[in-house]
Formats: sequence, structure tokens, C-alpha cells
Amino acid sequence: MNLDLDDLLVQRMRMGDEKALDAFVTKYYPAILRYCRLHVEDHGYAEDMAQETFARFFRTFRQYRHYGKAVNYLYVIAANACRDFYRQNRELPFMELPEEPDRRAESPETQTEVRMALDSLPKDIREVAVLYFVQERKQKDIARILGIGLPLVKYRIGRARELLRAFLDNS
Repeated sequence: MNLDLDDLLVQRMRMGDEKALDAFVTKYYPAILRYCRLHVEDHGYAEDMAQETFARFFRTFRQYRHYGKAVNYLYVIAANACRDFYRQNRELPFMELPEEPDRRAESPETQTEVRMALDSLPKDIREVAVLYFVQERKQKDIARILGIGLPLVKYRIGRARELLRAFLDNS
């Protein structure tokens, strides 16, 4: 069996190693927080969802079976936490891009256009678009995270490209 760093961290966490727990959280918390920020507008609520993601993982990690990247499992938990949040708080908007500065130093107007373009997508396509274009996840990882087939992921990415291009061309 080929062990990777995540599997070793999980094994060490199961043995009560606090340093392994800290390393795991330090490694994945920023990505999970960014993901939650894309789904929950309020930064405080997004932090709550990120913390809830790790709390859920640690409540059940003794049963966790390492079949791939642990971060994919964390994304599944985060998606469920965000969905649960919206079931309880339907009046809150579903999506916002993070406030972090864009690496390409785009203008605020461009950032607003991209935010509006993503908001214009149907929910199922938006979820795939965020994971693929913003979070830069691989297609097979997106399929696992969302529990859908790879062909459907590919279709939704293609459809997102079409819809985003049309929206941005008309702006």
C-alpha cells in the first residue's frame, strides 16, 4: 500500500498526535475557508462553516478511510455544511468571491463583473465553475466532491464557459 502525507497525518492523529492535527489543519484550513467564502457571503459565517467542516471531520475521522486526497473529503464536508447553513438561513445570498486580492491585479470593475457573471450561473453549474475556475480543482476531484459523474462535470464546465463568455461579452 502506498501511503501519502495525508494518510500518515490521519494515522498520527488517530494515535493522539497533536502536532499532526495542527499540521493537518494548517495545511487545509486556508483552502476550505476560501471555498466557504465562495458559498457564504458573510466572512464570519464562512469562518463558522470552515470550522464546522473540521469539527465534522474530527468527529468521524476514526472511521475515515483514506482512498484519495483528504482535501477532497474536506470539500465534501464543507459543501454539506454550506448547504445545511442555507437550509437554515435561506435569506442569505449563496455566493461571493473572496475579498483576497486577485493574483493578476484585476481592476475592481473586472472583479465585480466576474462576481456578477458567476452569480448569474445556475446553482449546479456555478458550484462546478467555482471548484474548477476559482479553486482550481481537477475534474475528477470535482466529481468526487460533488458525488456526480465525470461526464457531467465536463458538461457543466463547458456550459459554464459558454454562459460566462456570453455574460461577459454582453457586459
